[in-house]
Amino acid sequence: MIHPTAVISPDARLGANVRVGPYCVIGANVEIGDDCVLHSHVVIHGTSKIGKANEFFPFAAVGGKSQDLKYEGEPTYLIVGDRNVFRENCTVHRGTHAHTPTRIGNDNLFLSYSHVAHDCQLGSHIILSNNGTLGGHVTVDDHAIVSGVTAVHQFCRIGQHSITGGCSKIVQDIPPFMIVDGNPASTRGLNLVGLQRRGFSEESIRALKSAYKKLFLKKDANFSIALSSLKATHAASDPQVAHLIEFIESSQRGVSR
Repeated sequence: MIHPTAVISPDARLGANVRVGPYCVIGANVEIGDDCVLHSHVVIHGTSKIGKANEFFPFAAVGGKSQDLKYEGEPTYLIVGDRNVFRENCTVHRGTHAHTPTRIGNDNLFLSYSHVAHDCQLGSHIILSNNGTLGGHVTVDDHAIVSGVTAVHQFCRIGQHSITGGCSKIVQDIPPFMIVDGNPASTRGLNLVGLQRRGFSEESIRALKSAYKKLFLKKDANFSIALSSLKATHAASDPQVAHLIEFIESSQRGVSR
């Protein structure tokens, strides 16, 4: 099921039932798993391992070399899981060094013109909306939503079940379970609708609401004292709050307040 205008390296490996549309280009060292679909004008190159049942729309460019100026031309890698969708004109780059491949998990949706830079580490069930841009070395945890025209600075982390507002400028870590918005972004509230849709218990939602109020609502409060107080009173009672505390304590860039 390969269109005659497609250009495929003899060194590429394609799984069963892969469909390659008109004018696609698949380079050497590319491995594409079963049931993937490349609609047309898709380019996949570099040492890229693509899992099963991924779908690529026209002009997606996947596996390009790192734009990091430290890149010296050595073999680097992109590893993509299963059932991801890459819409029109989205771009994904390989890692800068062989030991730090760019990784993408499963069941993610990358909308038109979105960009995943070198060395990014993405989990599963993520939505990167139109023109959303991840700088190098960004980590995005499961079920996060990056809204349209959001720019994420290098080395930032985006916590699980969080959501950014459109046109946000992300220069610090986004705490899990929260809504952030603005330029630069600040934490605006708990991602209540998202948590309810994903089946979080009322007990966990109440605990996270309490944590949000203690950490983010009182602007004149000492953040370290508030975090210590939260850790002493809630960390053992709810695993989601414990994860929020651990995320904040391990942050290298600080979190959006």
